[in-house]
This record gives sequence, C-alpha cells and structure tokens, in this order.
Amino acid sequence: MTQSAQKSVEAKEKADAPLSVRDSRYLINRQLSWLEFNRRVLEAAFDETTPLLERLKFLTIFSTNLDEFFMIRVAGLKEQIADGVVKASPDGMMLPEQLQEIRRRVLSMIEKQMSCLHDDVLPKLAENGIKIYSHKDLSKAARKKLDEYFLKNIFPILTPQAIDISHRFPYVSNLSLNVGLSVEPDKNVKHGNVDHLYNRRRFVRIKLPPNLPRLIPFNERETHFALLGELVGTNVGSLFPNMVTHKSHLFRLTRDADIELREDESDDLLRSMEREIHQRQRFTFPVRLEVSPTMPEEMVRFLTESISYLTDSISLTDADVYRINGFLNVPDLMALYSIDRPDLKDQPIKYSIPRQLQRQENVFDTLKKQDVLLHHPYTAFSTVTDFIEAAAEDEKVSAIKICLYRTGKNSPIVKSLIKANQNGKQVAALVELKARFDEENNIEWARRLEDEGIHVIYGMRGLKTHSKVTLVVRRENDEQRRYVHIGTGNYNPGTAKIYTDLGILTSDKEIGADASDLFNFLTGYSYQTDFSTLLVAPINLRERMLELIERETKHKKHGAEARIIVKINSLTDDKIVRALYRASQAGVKIDLLVRGICVLRPGIKSLSENIRVVSIVGRFLEHSRIFYFANAGDEEIFIGSADWMHRNLDRRVEAAVPIKDRNLLKYIREKILAAYLKDNVNARILNADGNYEKIKTDSKDEKFDSQMYFVGQEI
Repeated sequence: MTQSAQKSVEAKEKADAPLSVRDSRYLINRQLSWLEFNRRVLEAAFDETTPLLERLKFLTIFSTNLDEFFMIRVAGLKEQIADGVVKASPDGMMLPEQLQEIRRRVLSMIEKQMSCLHDDVLPKLAENGIKIYSHKDLSKAARKKLDEYFLKNIFPILTPQAIDISHRFPYVSNLSLNVGLSVEPDKNVKHGNVDHLYNRRRFVRIKLPPNLPRLIPFNERETHFALLGELVGTNVGSLFPNMVTHKSHLFRLTRDADIELREDESDDLLRSMEREIHQRQRFTFPVRLEVSPTMPEEMVRFLTESISYLTDSISLTDADVYRINGFLNVPDLMALYSIDRPDLKDQPIKYSIPRQLQRQENVFDTLKKQDVLLHHPYTAFSTVTDFIEAAAEDEKVSAIKICLYRTGKNSPIVKSLIKANQNGKQVAALVELKARFDEENNIEWARRLEDEGIHVIYGMRGLKTHSKVTLVVRRENDEQRRYVHIGTGNYNPGTAKIYTDLGILTSDKEIGADASDLFNFLTGYSYQTDFSTLLVAPINLRERMLELIERETKHKKHGAEARIIVKINSLTDDKIVRALYRASQAGVKIDLLVRGICVLRPGIKSLSENIRVVSIVGRFLEHSRIFYFANAGDEEIFIGSADWMHRNLDRRVEAAVPIKDRNLLKYIREKILAAYLKDNVNARILNADGNYEKIKTDSKDEKFDSQMYFVGQEI
C-alpha cells in the first residue's frame, strides 16, 4: 500500500471512529443556551394567532427572565472575574468572552422586543381601546386632570436628591426606576443670603415611588393611561422653583441578587438568612445600567462612575450600559393584563378531577385501592390541597410531614397544616429558606407555623431542599399506614395554574417507608445511604440515573429493546451528557424534552446522531420532570423534582418516584410523552450549533399543540 493510500485509510478510520465524549467542543455554553431559551419566550410574542394581552405577557416574561439572568448569572460571571478566576467553562469559553457574547445577543433580542412592542402589540391594543399616551398626545383636559393628579398624589411623596459636595450620590436600589436630570440656577432670580448655594449646575436623581402605578389611568373605563415617568418629567419644575430644569431621562439599575449564605459559620439559619436578605437589599454590586436613548453621554458616565464609587470591588463598565430604545421596565406593562378584556386573552381551561377521586368516598379509601396520577394544570390543584385538608380533619390521621419550597401567598396548605396541629396531629414542615427570590415569603411562613407550635425545619446545612413530598400517617387496624404525595412542582396553587407538572398520590408501602426515611434524613440528619424505591439526591439519584442510562446502552449492545425519553427543565451536568453520548454511540434512540438550558449538542455524526432535543415554550410553563427507560421491554418511568444539573444532583435534596401502576405508566408513555414528541406548534428543535428552529410542516400537516391536547382529558 502506498503512503498516500495508507494516509487515506487512516483518515477514513479516524472519521468513522466514535468521537470523544469529553471534547469541550461538543458542549454548548450554558449561559448562551439559557439566552436561547429566553429568545423562544420572546418569539412567542410574535405569534399573531395568540391573543394580544397574552403576547404582551410574553414580552413582560422575557424581560423578567432577563432581569433574573443578570441578577444571578451575569453577576456570577462578573464576580468570578473580580476574584481572578481564569478557568474556562466546560464548553471552553473564557469569562470575558461569555460576557461579550451575552451582550451581543441581548442587544439583538431587546431590539426585536421593542420592535414587537411598539410597532405591533401596543398599536393593536390601542385599536382595541387600550392605549398608553405620550404627554404630547394628551388633550388639554387630560393634561389638566393628570397635572392635578400629580400635585395631589405624586408630588408629596417625591424626594429629589441633588448631588454636590455635601450630598453624596444616593444608593440606587435594584430594579428601581429613576428619573435623572440636571438643574441650575435661574440667573434672573436672586437667592439672597443663600445665593452661593445656587451657583452651579447639579445632577438630580428622583426615584419613582414603587407604591405608585407606573401606568396612570385617566378615563372612566381605565383603559387610557399616562406614564408616571413622563408625568414626573413634565411637572419636575414644581420640585425646583426658581431653577432651570433640563430634560429628564429614565434609568434603571440591576444589582447582584444571589444570596451567599455562610452556613458553616452560622448557628441559626433563620437569623442568618434574614441578615443576608438585608445585605442583599443594601450592599450588592451593580451589574447592568439601562438608560433611555436620549440620555447624554456625560450623564451616562456620571451615573456609571457614581454608582461604581459606592461599590468596593465590582464596577459598571461601558459594556454594562444598555440604551433601551423604547419602554423602560417592560414588566410594568403587566398591569394592562388585569383589564377585563377576555376577548384579548386565552380562553380559560376547564380543570378536571381524576375519575378515582370523583367517587363519594374517603380519599384514603381510594388510595388503598390504587394510585392516582395528577397532571397539572389540567388536573385541578385542589386534588392536592383537598388531600392535605382531608388529612388535617381525619381523626385517624396521626401525623403530616411536608416539604415546602415555594408556597405562594395565602396558602391553603399552610392553613391546613395549622388546622392539623390544632386537631392534635404531629405536624412537621420543612420550609426551604434558600428558595431563590422566595426567601422573605418563606421566612414569614416559617415564623407563622412556628408560632402555631408546628415543628419547622429550616432546610439543611449545605443543601437546598427542592423535593416536593407530603407524607400522611394514618392509624388503621392497629397499624400506621402511610399515604404519600410526590410531585414535580411546588405546593403553590397560583403557579399550579400556569405550570405543567405531574404528581402521584399513593399508599404503596415501599414508597411510604422511603418517604419516612427521607423525612428522618431531613429532620434528624439520619445517616441514610440508600432507598428501596425512591431516587433521592444527593444520596442515590445521580448514581441511579447514570446506571439507568448505562443499562439502556448495554441492552442496545446485546440487541434488546433500548430507548430513553426524558422531559426536564435543564440539562447541564457533564457526566450525564457524556453518558447520553455513549448511549447514542451504541445506537440508543434518545428523545430529550428540555425546556430551558441544554449544553448537549445533538445530531453530531458518530457522537449524538441518535439524540433529538426538543424545547416546548407555550401558554404554560413546562415544568414536569419525567424519565422513561425501555429496559428491554420491562419499562420504567420516574417522575420527580430534579433536573439533570449538577446543583440538583449534588447540592439539593431531590426526590423521584417510580410509577409502579402499569396503567399509569402506559398513560404517561403513550399519552403525555407521545403528545410532547408530536408537538409541531410550540416545539423547537435544537441543532448542533446551539440554535433552535421550528419543526418544518407543510399545508397538509395537522397542527398539534401538546398543551391544548390535554385540556379536558381525564386520566
């Protein structure tokens, strides 16, 4: 064989050889993957078949998501740079490179958002009688009415803060909306003995009061609005008599909002969390400055330098300034959604009750016969609250234990727990104080439960308890029988109406015993090393998931049936990704329904060509986690609270439960998972380059919306 022929053979063998699952080139950057998820949220606002107020809602969700992204993810990157970290991310990107790419993509998306908002959604809302007026477009009568409103309701509570040698630059709170302007003395006015105080131009900051509506209605039907910022700007002269006021400009600051709790140094988690919340509200570093497009460069520089001066380490740079050519603080527009215009909103769905629970019998008698599957929001969340309320009232129930991660306000579950305690039952509630952005709410609930004499556990040191589990213990025939609810979503009736989640009610003895062991682990730090049926992080969930993926790989190699279908919110764990790559290389067909971040690159020959990744973004927030394994024909399905992320598998307490009832397993596989895989309306396909695209259909293809498919269905 000639040397050239030998090289040709070697090149072919190299091309045909399986690619390395450890190569960083085959991972997508997690920050950029999250931005692509938020791009899909934004794209939902462009769908003209969606009612107008729902389109507006997607535009506000896009901004709210972006705020959180900057407060947590961008803040984290900036903090690492300040700490001197030079290590690349698993995909090979360096920290400054990530920040540069984030800015490039965010600017592009904001431009599209503002175009959709100002050129499409707001004009069409105006055609439907809901209109936001700029000050110059107001009639004289409307201006007079609004000026009177300003003097009566706004002027008394405004606090202009001028900056000079005796007035330092004020602290600008996170996500607050502010007016900035310059004022100078009117040369035609004499100020007497204080003339020296008015001898130069000054910058003034006015914080728009958060307790006032950003949109101020001025017609009887409350469908015509003026903007609070404009109203302050046009009346700013009344705040500075005998002074010359220059054009006002809006600005908004985003700060780091991640709480770093030093648990090892704390002997009281509740007090430590309260202190950290106070610190977060007052002393966090700036991350992003949004300004109106007309703000002069000199004022922008003054703001960035002044805000940075108040921070010890991390400063604002030019790359942190975003000129918003449109509405600043889009989430304020959600006020329009409260207008009673059902014709501009999605039709409300009809909630169902599982057939088994429609019988006129005690819920515990029903669960002794069979497990019950819940599929929210299509299944009424009252099935969960009624279960806990029944436990609170049932005289045979001796104990209730529950994990509360996010409960919402006026929670009926908390009220049921208090009732249960008053009825003499043992009640234990694990309230996770470290639930991000719900810390204050959870502290309030924890205090209230403690005041009622309920045993409250404030999470675990070093771990965040994210599992969604309720255990009810009931005396029956001289034994204590256990009833369990395990779900993928929070015990929050509010979000249960807009999140898709699964849950199961069961009296299975093995699951009940495992639930008891789980709560003993949570409340008593029992040295639990395994569970018989539950998959629990950080104890056995990661290990078992890797084993289940490897089992499918072995089945395929031996010619047995092998298949993996997983529905999760995020996939970022590199060990899981590598296991999936190996399974794909063995020929296992893998479908991943990943709503948000996905660092895996599908469709790469000799690596991931058997993997398909789909993201579904629609009317409801996809939140359920489902894990299906064909297992050579002996199928297994787990549902639970964990995503395939390092934090879920190693730093949180998570629980996944097997679906033992073969009828329910079949329903999840043939109805739920099959519907999501069939979706061609809300679904987007992830390409190997990290971009998503719509599923290609032609005029003959029937449109299939997986979320609407479940409306009205009974399990």
